[in-house]
Amino acid sequence: MRLKELKINPSTMKPEIDIMEHKGSFAIVVCDGQARITELPNHGETKIITHQGKVKRVKFDEGEDF
Repeated sequence: MRLKELKINPSTMKPEIDIMEHKGSFAIVVCDGQARITELPNHGETKIITHQGKVKRVKFDEGEDF
């Protein structure tokens, strides 16, 4: 599973992340009080699909330079 749950501090209701522990590019998706994090591919597209204001899925389309 590419999307990993990101913990939210219950006292502040804010996600907390140490950006130094993640290498490369990444995206954080927040919907309905839940936060998830995913690494972005080196070559490709990442699409966040929404429906009626809510995140339905995240699609990855990867490639490689030739």
